[in-house]
Amino acid sequence: MLIELKFYGRGGQGVVTAANILATAAYYDGLWSQAIPFFGAERRGAPVISIVRLSDTPVRVHHIIESSDVAIVFDHRLLNRVKLNDGGVLILNSSSDNVQGKFDTLYVLDATSIAIELKMISSGMPIVNTAMLGAVAKAGFVSLRSVVRAIENYWKGGLSKLNAKAATMGYHRTHKIR
Repeated sequence: MLIELKFYGRGGQGVVTAANILATAAYYDGLWSQAIPFFGAERRGAPVISIVRLSDTPVRVHHIIESSDVAIVFDHRLLNRVKLNDGGVLILNSSSDNVQGKFDTLYVLDATSIAIELKMISSGMPIVNTAMLGAVAKAGFVSLRSVVRAIENYWKGGLSKLNAKAATMGYHRTHKIR
């Protein structure tokens, strides 16, 4: 089994960090993984993508992909960039359940409200990455336990606790639409 996940977000939202944490969480769950960031000379707010591969065998490919098995979208305004494989899963940061488009499986989380509630804001932009990792765990790609462990490995002290709380809240507030 090889699953390719593609994160879509904006510079400053933690897309690259989320991909790295997800790859670590997958490792803790006993999977092989890799994270590949893809960005140029972006600035805060510019579109950024990052790819994660999860597998039960060693991952031998290392390239950018056009379409993915799973899309994790941090900013709903980037939804028009998403290309999913047949049977694909969309995990979307949105305050609305009314999502238009052809997606076989759809999970929705208002990660922005979690970031605002926890005061996870940098330069006026809510940092939604760890809440969205909770949604990825809810969709069953990794365990919440491993996401929290990977967060605790990535940050220390209060920042670790805050991000682990965001992931846990994201897990519990994510709902499957279809």
